[in-house]
Parts: sequence; C-alpha cells; structure tokens
Amino acid sequence: MVWQRPDGRKPAELRPISFHAGFTRFAPGSVLTKFGDTQVLCTVTVSEGVPKFLTGTGKGWLTAEYRMLPSATQERQARELLKLSGRTQEIQRLIGRSLRAAIDFEALGERTLTVDADVLQADAGTRTAAITGGFVALAHAVSQLLQQGRLERSPLCGQVAAISVGLLQGEPYLDLNYLEDLAATVDFNVVMNQHLGIIEVQGTAEEGSYSRTQLNQLLDFAEKGIQQLLISQREAIASADWDQLFMAK
Repeated sequence: MVWQRPDGRKPAELRPISFHAGFTRFAPGSVLTKFGDTQVLCTVTVSEGVPKFLTGTGKGWLTAEYRMLPSATQERQARELLKLSGRTQEIQRLIGRSLRAAIDFEALGERTLTVDADVLQADAGTRTAAITGGFVALAHAVSQLLQQGRLERSPLCGQVAAISVGLLQGEPYLDLNYLEDLAATVDFNVVMNQHLGIIEVQGTAEEGSYSRTQLNQLLDFAEKGIQQLLISQREAIASADWDQLFMAK
C-alpha cells in the first residue's frame, strides 16, 4: 500500500516555501519563513564582544535560540521560562552548529551574531525551517553590517539549508508535514551546504530499523530538496549584493 500524501504532493516534492525579508523593524536581519503551514520568524542581531573563551582571539561567534509560541500548535503549550526542555536545547544547538558552518569568524571579528528562531505555527519541520530561514536572515544582517562600514569584508563563506525526509510504508518522502511526521517509521533531518556537502544528519528509526539502501534513498531526496532551497535562498537575498556577500565563493 502506497502512502497518499494529505496535501497531494509527490514523494519528492517540497511544500510551498517562502521567505518574507524585513519582517520586523529593528533586527538587522529578519525573515518570516514558511514551509507550508509551518511558520518560523528568524531574526539576527549583532553585539560587540564574544564569549570569554574567544576574548582576545580576534574571532567572532554565532549562537542560536529557539522557542515555540504557546499557540503554535493545536493545543496551547506552556512557555518555557526558567528551564528549557531537552528538545528545545537540542534544536537550538543544531541551529547554531549548522549556521556556524557558513561563517568565517576571523572576518567577523570579535562580534556575536545571535539567531532567534520563534515558531509562530508548527506543522512539522520547524528546525529545518529555522536553519534555512535563519541563513537568509543572517545574509541580510551581514549586508547591513557591510553597508554601515562595521565590516571590511563579508564573513559569509557559503550557504546552509536543511530539510526533513522520512520513510512512510517503506518509501522515502521529502519535507514531512505533521501527519506524515507522526506516521513515519524513520525520520531524518539533513543539513547541507551549497556544494551539497553534509553538515549534519539526524536520523532515527521510530519503529524497527532501515536499510543502507533506504538511507541512500533518503539522502538522495534530501539533496533534491536542498538544491531547490538553495535557489530559493538566493532569490530571497537578491536585494543584497550577492557578490559582495559571498566574494564569488
């Protein structure tokens, strides 16, 4: 029996993707990212100084915070105030690790970039939307720093995008929504750069196991999806000078 996608998509088809740049007024970089019904507000702020372990090295830093608004899901979730859940901590570390792969910290200098990912509406894939949209917000923030003369050259050294894939009834599917994520026997999150080099893979068999052949199929689907996301990112950054940001890399 073949899984029928609730929204009628083909197995290797992304949900409608969009990036709405300049969504908030004060952050140097802000993007409302939509992966279907999943909506994540990604903002990037810049502060002078770095954590103590980097002080005096001349290198900068990037960190990330992730939160889900109480009304982002069907049932209200309590705000995480004094103690973050293990899931939240794991996701924001993933976002930070992924986006640090796009930064030359010597070019950034002793500054800290903070990426905030706030989930306004969740229909699965919030972490991959946060990474993909976070990169677009990061590019806009760097563009502003260059325009202000706070940076001599762009610290961006590549693109980063992420997507989810999974096995449903033994077959691979791209960019799972909530119902699919719930039904999947295997769930993967894949992060890649502009050369389709793997930055991180998170994969779990919720039931039983999966074969090496199925793993290769999932990675093939992820590559196809990320290729499309990389194009969409570039289109969303078109208002900035791409050559200036990436120095023809």
